[in-house]
Amino acid sequence: MSAEAQIRGRGAVPAEFDDIVIWAAWLYYEESLNQSDIAARLGVSRASVVNYLQEARERGAVRISMDAGVMARHSLSLALAARFGLEEALVVPVQPGDDAATRLAALGAAGARQLERMLTPGETLCISWGRTVLAVADAISQPVEGLSVVQVTGAAMGRRDFSAELCTAIMARNLGALSMVMHAPAVLSSAALCTALREEPALSEQFALIRKARTIVFGLGGLGPDSTMRIAGIAGTDEIDAYAADGAEAVLICRFLDAEGRQIRRDFDSRMMGIELEELRAIPRRVCVAGGPGKIAALRATLKGGYVSHLVTDTETAAALLNA
Repeated sequence: MSAEAQIRGRGAVPAEFDDIVIWAAWLYYEESLNQSDIAARLGVSRASVVNYLQEARERGAVRISMDAGVMARHSLSLALAARFGLEEALVVPVQPGDDAATRLAALGAAGARQLERMLTPGETLCISWGRTVLAVADAISQPVEGLSVVQVTGAAMGRRDFSAELCTAIMARNLGALSMVMHAPAVLSSAALCTALREEPALSEQFALIRKARTIVFGLGGLGPDSTMRIAGIAGTDEIDAYAADGAEAVLICRFLDAEGRQIRRDFDSRMMGIELEELRAIPRRVCVAGGPGKIAALRATLKGGYVSHLVTDTETAAALLNA
């Protein structure tokens, strides 16, 4: 007597199921039993259960479909990576009517997941500052042994709730890492003083660490009235307006880019204590976390400039970047 006949004889296959194949598929896909449990319940080998499940799919009794939203985001990710030469893009969903806080939380959580996948014990993580970077730091929760978190810009005198020092400290705490803040102002009074300070042993060693780092995470800023660059008080209104007049579209770690991703230089740059864009580009894994209507122009400029290797953004922003 066949295994199926024996099982039917014991009443193991309910009458509403055509045969053991469909019953096994129901137990696996609908009741979430594992293959070993199904084998024990049916009195057959696990190999038989594997064959039943395969046969159920071949008959068309089981059809596996992916969530349409997941597929759409994956398509956007692939298209972004191909369009802008990225190693990877992670696109998170936003819903119509989502406010800025909801979008920021989603981007922060996604940025944290990306970093947790990438970081390895003993490496150096460079970190910028701003609302989005702080959201990533708040969301991350997986400690990495022997990690160092290094601040890449000097300290600002303005808002403290998303300052470089705070972002660095929270990221280091949540990763169980060594925190290395930059003990210097973000902007110095002269280019000569800025150059001299960079040669001080403490700062020189910090910049040496930055140059050896494998990973950096940063957000992006625009030049509008609500931009973090204005709120943080790093540059004055007249200075930022002057960059805008010169064609600036993006603020990337306190440096200004035009629409094609080229750096716009003024006297202010020579007084800025922090990573240079050439140093940024030399870091292998450059994780940019940014999204929202106000960041599209800045993102496009930064992507064109080749400063990003890994992008974390949202569906709305991804579509806008691809449709331009």
